[in-house]
Amino acid sequence: MNIKKAIALTGLVAATTGISPLASAQDAGFYAGAAVGQSRANDACEGVTIACDDKDTAWKVFGGYQFNKNFGAEVGYVDLGKATANGVITGVAVSADAKVKGFEVLGVGTLPIANNFSAYGKLGFFRWDLDVSATGAISGFSATVSASETGTDFTFGLGLKYDFAKNIGARLEWQRYNDIGKESTTGKSDADLLSLGIVFKF
Repeated sequence: MNIKKAIALTGLVAATTGISPLASAQDAGFYAGAAVGQSRANDACEGVTIACDDKDTAWKVFGGYQFNKNFGAEVGYVDLGKATANGVITGVAVSADAKVKGFEVLGVGTLPIANNFSAYGKLGFFRWDLDVSATGAISGFSATVSASETGTDFTFGLGLKYDFAKNIGARLEWQRYNDIGKESTTGKSDADLLSLGIVFKF
């Protein structure tokens, strides 16, 4: 088969099936983005008798490679914000906070739906860094204690993506970060992140 016939046959296939012969190549490539949302440390306020807030503003930046329209790999940096508590316990003014940040490595599975929409799932590992501190004050005297832990645990999530154009899209995503912390020192909690993000494809 010569080149002219091959081109003609390729055009015929595209015309009769509605599928571009370059579709697979266009699905592959690098992407990067950022997202902002609200995090919740699920067990942070359990058993706490003073005012406690387990929610905070969180953000992430990420980048990845889409191998084809269904599978990709992604890395990111995540700041989950902090949980805080303030109040008075037996005459002592107490304040405490727990901050979480870290890196994640994920596999991403995507299911195209219709009209530029797609659904996706994520599964991977989160290398977390947790810092906890508490301060107690009474009669002008104060003392602060702190603890830090690092570790690696599973993370997974689900989301919807809408492509405004070939090279830009938006994500609405929920993600769970499992078992952050160490029970004997900082305490342990899962964290959820609900975020809205933007994605640029290259």
